[in-house]
Amino acid sequence: MYRKFKAPYVALAIITLLSAKHNQAAVVDDIELIELAKSSTPLIEHCDNQVTSQSFIDVFECGDELFETRFNALDGVGMDVGDGNRFTRVPRADLNNWLNSTPNRSTGPNAEACNVCHTTETIGQAGDGAGPAGLNVIRDPKRAGITAQFIQRNTPHLFGMAGPQLLAEEMTTELKQIVELTKQQSCRLNQTISRPLRTKGIEFGFITVEPPCLSPTVTINAEGVKNDLVIRPFQWKGNVASVRQFSRGAFHNELGMSPVEMVGEDVDGDFDGVINEITIADNTAMTLYLAGQPRPTSLLELDQIRHELTRRFGEAGVNHANELLLPQLTRRQRDSIRRGERIFHDIGCADCHRSQIMIKQLTFSEPSRHPDFRDDTFPSGQPGIDPDKAITFDITRDQPDNKIEFGNQLIKHLGAFEKDPQGRAIVRMYGDLKLHEMGPRLAEGIDETGAGSSVWMTKELWGLANTAPYLHDGRATTIEEAIIEHGGESTSSQQAFLRLENRMRHDLLAFLNNLVLYFVESEED
Repeated sequence: MYRKFKAPYVALAIITLLSAKHNQAAVVDDIELIELAKSSTPLIEHCDNQVTSQSFIDVFECGDELFETRFNALDGVGMDVGDGNRFTRVPRADLNNWLNSTPNRSTGPNAEACNVCHTTETIGQAGDGAGPAGLNVIRDPKRAGITAQFIQRNTPHLFGMAGPQLLAEEMTTELKQIVELTKQQSCRLNQTISRPLRTKGIEFGFITVEPPCLSPTVTINAEGVKNDLVIRPFQWKGNVASVRQFSRGAFHNELGMSPVEMVGEDVDGDFDGVINEITIADNTAMTLYLAGQPRPTSLLELDQIRHELTRRFGEAGVNHANELLLPQLTRRQRDSIRRGERIFHDIGCADCHRSQIMIKQLTFSEPSRHPDFRDDTFPSGQPGIDPDKAITFDITRDQPDNKIEFGNQLIKHLGAFEKDPQGRAIVRMYGDLKLHEMGPRLAEGIDETGAGSSVWMTKELWGLANTAPYLHDGRATTIEEAIIEHGGESTSSQQAFLRLENRMRHDLLAFLNNLVLYFVESEED
């Protein structure tokens, strides 16, 4: 059973580990840790009690606290990365302790808190935005210490994470259903059957099934997804399936806070004298906090809310809109944005950057209801990791933040996903969750995942205006630069952009700059 550790236990854990032989002295060595524990305490407040309660709001709030905590040495943050340092921007394969950490790390540790990299960069002056260029993450996937094989990753924003995961789950289910239906049809007709692998209007290759029924030959020619047909919506290479996997990877790699579910219980995998740094419950809380973040929005939508407040409440509504920092667009600006959206579709950008995709499943569940998006190796019976004791929330209703209110009246729950007339959730992420060949200009020196050095997941554009710099390594300082860097499958759209008249280019950029992150400052903030 995983425990919630208090300060006295941490001190005892450190003493217990004194007999272990570490490769190098830590930034604060074991003796110093014991001295530190006499007058200081760990800063982490573990989330085991909240997860046991199975209350989404309680778990969300505990995850919020974890996100903002600046962990210290007694928490186990960081590790010895040489020269007395606990953090590093450059992976240190030259040091045995970094190279031999369990499990392996490809970067950092980079910082002592999540919000060091995921900074506040939103309209509304609150919330968790995207990290600036100075906080790009440098990775060494080959762990060889060869700088030519290092890669950079631009820090993403964390809004609306439940939407892409639920969308990926539905798409994965539909692709696998096509496989089963094709096998059944081939068996019934006793002939070779081929079908396109299409879900949500997006093509992912095709499948061919040849008889006989008992041992059919199944050939999957996947495009933009691995042959297992699991859509992985996170990371620039589309190699992380779930918010939970994303969260625990960040704890481990970026913060040096080793999750029990990765390193094992009572194991000091990074030689810092501390064990059980992130409990399973802690990662459950962080997962639900990230999944419960508000969705991105647009200037047009925010401007509409301003008009609604003004129409209904007059001068008081205007004053409230000003307090909320809601933009006030001119008619010319609104017209330019709408023309730009048409141009966006006309030149083919929307072929990959799908403006909206509908999903039937409204409930985010931790653990996931989909077997390909959860870990079935965890101990059974525990809330937050047992499917029978899942913690859930409705993505069209339950997010705590971005409720636009006037008095006791809810004007719009801007943080929740919208519904269409059929009751489906609308995910306006401007992406397709598909891998694409992007040409030599965007190729890296190494192939990190085996998909190809110039193959990338379509970057979702929601929140674009607040998340400069752009592209996987932050090389583009403007949206125009990012478009010009496109090649490969997107060459025709890139060329069409370059042929646009200045007026049309201005409208297109007005539309793209209309895609923003908004986080209203609440009374608790």
